[in-house]
Amino acid sequence: MSKALSHAKIVPRRSSERGHANHGWLNSYHTFSFANYYEPKFESFGALRVLNEDRVDPQSGFPTHPHRDAEIFSYILSGELTHRDSMLKNNAQASKDDFYRMRRGDVQFTTGGKGVAHSEENEHDTETVHFLQIWALPWARGLPPTYHTSTFDDDAKRSGFVTIISPLKGGVRATPEEEKAAVPLVKGSIPIHADLLMGASIIPPGQTFAWKIGGDGAVKSTSDRKTYVHLPMTKGGKAKIRLAGRDDAILSEGDGAFVSGVNAGDELRVESVGEAEAEVVVLDSN
Repeated sequence: MSKALSHAKIVPRRSSERGHANHGWLNSYHTFSFANYYEPKFESFGALRVLNEDRVDPQSGFPTHPHRDAEIFSYILSGELTHRDSMLKNNAQASKDDFYRMRRGDVQFTTGGKGVAHSEENEHDTETVHFLQIWALPWARGLPPTYHTSTFDDDAKRSGFVTIISPLKGGVRATPEEEKAAVPLVKGSIPIHADLLMGASIIPPGQTFAWKIGGDGAVKSTSDRKTYVHLPMTKGGKAKIRLAGRDDAILSEGDGAFVSGVNAGDELRVESVGEAEAEVVVLDSN
């Protein structure tokens, strides 16, 4: 395999070209069509449907709202975001999947399925929360609604890509028992009802990490995978990455890239070429 992954098509998606909405309390950038931003060229990419980079002011947020037939996850970059199931009161005793104050390193995942309602609010007095809101299209409609919340250590991300999300082991035909057990194909990750992997890393300047397309036998669709790479705006513009050794695939903060024509087992090399460490998110889909 060549260093440049020559068979892959890599198309950057520049930060300045994303949809943008500043509502005062919410400053949001949309990679794909969302709310009042509509661009037919950017409706989805594989199972990936939404990738919003959001900042929410203190004492504000998304009040109780419904979701249905979507896999939704929040990746916290800084600050804190409180997730609360609509059936719970503020001081109710609950598991962290029903009520959880998320901070850096936390990922909260929701299967909308037949229908669920929850709130996500920044209850901090002074700090803005910065996070990625990501939606994927599930492999089936009318699934049982579920929540999962996990924490992923920054030190592990500084050693290589960490798998955050992987397909439910039971697959499309999972039994009720397998749904309840919620075992992912990649140990330690969060299970999703889609042929999709999410990985994250924090790459020190001058170092190169490799994302293995499709993981190690973790996906059903092995050819022509659709992989989206995103570099969040976390270092004041000082982070920068190069994909597959290509000078035409250098991404600045807020940029992303559509990587297509790759197959399970290919390695997508991500080099940190900026002044600051680069936090990189990869979404690898059928």
